[in-house]
Amino acid sequence: MIAYRSCFGIINLMSAPQFFIREIPLYGDLILSPMAGFSDKPFRAICRALGSAMSYTEFVSADGLAHNSRKSWQYFTYDEVERPIAFQLFDHDVDRLVTQCQRVVDRLHPDTIDINMGCSVNNVSQKGAGAGLLRTPDKIAELFKRLSTTLPVPVTGKIRLGWYDHSRNYLEVAHILEDNGASAIAVHGRTKMQAYKGEADWRPIAEIKAAVKIPVLGNGDVKCVADIDRIKAQTGCDAVLIGRAAIGNPWIFQRKDFADVTFAERAALIRQHLAAMLDYYGPHVGIVLFRKHVVKYIKGVPYASDVRLALLTCNTADEFIELFGQWEERYERGEYYGTAVDADLFEAFESCVTESAA
Repeated sequence: MIAYRSCFGIINLMSAPQFFIREIPLYGDLILSPMAGFSDKPFRAICRALGSAMSYTEFVSADGLAHNSRKSWQYFTYDEVERPIAFQLFDHDVDRLVTQCQRVVDRLHPDTIDINMGCSVNNVSQKGAGAGLLRTPDKIAELFKRLSTTLPVPVTGKIRLGWYDHSRNYLEVAHILEDNGASAIAVHGRTKMQAYKGEADWRPIAEIKAAVKIPVLGNGDVKCVADIDRIKAQTGCDAVLIGRAAIGNPWIFQRKDFADVTFAERAALIRQHLAAMLDYYGPHVGIVLFRKHVVKYIKGVPYASDVRLALLTCNTADEFIELFGQWEERYERGEYYGTAVDADLFEAFESCVTESAA
């Protein structure tokens, strides 16, 4: 039996690996997907403690690393208990990307390097990075050939189905990745132009799984425990990447749906997550960044809209903790009732969260 210690206590893992990324064993089939603005060290630690099988950092610009941006390098801060950990990078310049991958491996020793070929945001993809790389398969081949032959760690890639719906080249890209040394492929079942709209198409994930011998990780529209079972059954993928559905419900890595999480569990984790954010970012930035998490943690829980608004706009940890304590007490006495204002508020915040997730 494999076990590790975390802030949540001793976490026991299954005794046999589910699969390997080259020589690296993965003791689980659910993984927190890399998301810009969310996959930071505090949230990764929570998801790992609740069952995520590995950690992906947020995607980091190779150009920022080349200019020694302190913020860019900070994204790669991690704890040893997070291993295996993948550092995810993006760029359109092959030389710069290879050089910076070598630098981060030499300096920080991640378990794997992951290349982002899925970000659909225009200021990334229109420059030829992220999903923009899908339009230049020859560049993908050169990049992975160089990385796989020079780096001592496995190299993986996260892709979409293609740029446009009528130009899906996922099978071509998957073969290129495998042929040029990639050790695993993560596939988001949408095109670049879809962004996060419409429904994810899982059929291409099954096609890729049948076409390659390296592990395939499925991603897209996994919103509940039933979706985990469905995507695995339909695609045969080795693991499932869960992104937006884990925000506010990291218990999904325990195969628990949002409705199955008790109020006590939710309240305790809110406090733990806030403390981790304050410790990592400091008192001011920590409380500001925590707001986008708390709005998801409390979604669907009945309480007065004025207290909720106060929670989401308070500027200090002390203020938040005091208000939160008041909410707990009144909730336990059954004094809160949802209003139409609540629904409007969450619609606005839901939009913000969706736009921020990459």
